[in-house]
Amino acid sequence: MTVPLPTDSTRWRCALCGNLTRFDVTRSSKVVEYVHLDLAGDPKVEEREVVSETIESVRCRWCNAVDQVELVDRPGAGS
Repeated sequence: MTVPLPTDSTRWRCALCGNLTRFDVTRSSKVVEYVHLDLAGDPKVEEREVVSETIESVRCRWCNAVDQVELVDRPGAGS
């Protein structure tokens, strides 16, 4: 089950315990990175472009509930 990302007017909330602030997020990303190797061969990512990203699951850190996260309105989002 994919979980939608919060927006400027919404945020995540655990439907079981009401947690609004602590979640473990499992995501899959496809990225293109520009990697610069110094003369010693140590890599450094200088540019990163996210081509696609999917949130696979969100687990509540407080009650350990999996896939119980819902989107709710942020306070003052309608003002």
